[in-house]
Amino acid sequence: MYRCSVTEPRPRRCVLPFAAEPRQLADLRRAVKAELAGWGMSALAEEAQLITTELASNVIKHVGQGTAATLVLDADTDQLRLELHDNSDKEPQSLHPTCEEESDRGLQLLAALSAVWGTTRTAVGKAVWCELPLAPNESRRRIQRATTLMEAYGRAAGGPAARLTHRPVMEESATSLILDLLHWLTAHGLDPDDILDRAQTHFEACSSSVTGPVLLP
Repeated sequence: MYRCSVTEPRPRRCVLPFAAEPRQLADLRRAVKAELAGWGMSALAEEAQLITTELASNVIKHVGQGTAATLVLDADTDQLRLELHDNSDKEPQSLHPTCEEESDRGLQLLAALSAVWGTTRTAVGKAVWCELPLAPNESRRRIQRATTLMEAYGRAAGGPAARLTHRPVMEESATSLILDLLHWLTAHGLDPDDILDRAQTHFEACSSSVTGPVLLP
């Protein structure tokens, strides 16, 4: 299983070196999914995994199996950027599907994103990059704040919640945080039930106004 060799809190950055071989792709996709979950960006996981598969497969087919490559994930408040680095100066192939290739979801996805992808020369070869925009809205901002809070809460507690990459960890961490907040409310003479009811009412009102997926940095 791949793990990020570099991770910075903000902007978020993940570097995943790998060997361009078919058997490596599944682990690479899982690593991308886990990292985005930890960043609160699971809504982008499927697209990011498809892009990763297509770019890595392109290296395997047109640069050479076993080529040393690196996937870089960068996220800020506006977009998620994926870069795939290799040591070749060959241009990427088949990033725009032909009629015979329309069933290839990865090719279709990259074609749909063709306005925001490109190739950059590096000191040792090239990097093919693609950017996925993040739509700004109130739900996104609220979840962004919650992600930052949960990471800080996990670090303060000295537990695994600082890396929110697995559902059981997220559930346990959220439950623990809510429990601490209930104790805090009671200690300050506030009514926990009233606060929870008001929060639920606001949440339902916000959720009903969201017309599409929430994408987060």
